Amino acid sequence: MTTHIERLHACLNGILLDRPPVVLWRHFPVDDQTPEGLAAATINFQRTYDFDLVKVTPASSFCLKDWGSNDEWQGDTEGTRRYTSRVIQSPQDWERLHVLDPSAPYLAGHLACLRILRQELGPEIPILQTIFSPLAQAKNLVGGENMLVHLRNYPDTIMIGLEKIAKSIQIFVEAVIETGVDGIFYAVQHAQAGLLTVDEFLKYGRTFDLDILKTVQSLWLNMLHVHGKDIYYDQVCDYPVQIINWHDHETAPSLAGAMTQFTGVVCGGLSRDTIVFKTPHDIYNEVKDAITQTQKRRFILGTGCVVPIIAPHGNLIAVRESVEKL
Repeated sequence: MTTHIERLHACLNGILLDRPPVVLWRHFPVDDQTPEGLAAATINFQRTYDFDLVKVTPASSFCLKDWGSNDEWQGDTEGTRRYTSRVIQSPQDWERLHVLDPSAPYLAGHLACLRILRQELGPEIPILQTIFSPLAQAKNLVGGENMLVHLRNYPDTIMIGLEKIAKSIQIFVEAVIETGVDGIFYAVQHAQAGLLTVDEFLKYGRTFDLDILKTVQSLWLNMLHVHGKDIYYDQVCDYPVQIINWHDHETAPSLAGAMTQFTGVVCGGLSRDTIVFKTPHDIYNEVKDAITQTQKRRFILGTGCVVPIIAPHGNLIAVRESVEKL
């Protein structure tokens, strides 16, 4: 395989590879507040570690600021920002949301970031844009606990808000496709038993997710990220995506178990705690186990979520080199 894009195409086709593709992604606090800053930080990260794809990781507020959300950088080790004000203060505020246009300042700025990345990285490095599901965006608009209160006590009202969020996402994704990305990284945060019942997820999550994923069926490299513990894997493993990613070291299923239900590529195998706190030797052992489970087919080496910004450089190098050495 001479290029990253060739390796990923072969992986999607189930071909036995000399090595599996590998990717890690992280937040870039402060840098992520301008299109140019996020693009420069992302390019530097890719040129340092030479991963097989680039997952663009903006602050979660990038899709909310045009509605009026505010947040600030407070030093979280994951690189995430803390919300300082919420757009939704009462159940009735869901009805006041308007559908965002991609020309809105913050959305337009992120599209500019993607165009920079496409130009600078060239066509042989696949690019995935992060898209947060309607429920994930709703959580950040109102606050996690309040969203659950609204969902259970004012279901008709929050549904109006979710419909407007979903429409905004679909329109934005259409503009994202025009920048030349290869796929989206679709982040689902509420397919987990600790937050919603199965029926609640099916009603407020899955229905919207499937409608949005129809918008990206022209793209060849879409990844579903299922966040959290005790996930509803059975309810998402049939989503129309090429890759599925979850915290396989923290919640079922295992890589091998997931592959029996999902016909595409699984992405995982590495624990974030190992990358941050342990040694290259420990990383190699996890990679060995992941390769044993998958037999190097339909597998991308990665972790369950963003790599904390405190992860040692040497351990990130070890992740990249592990697939060559093993």
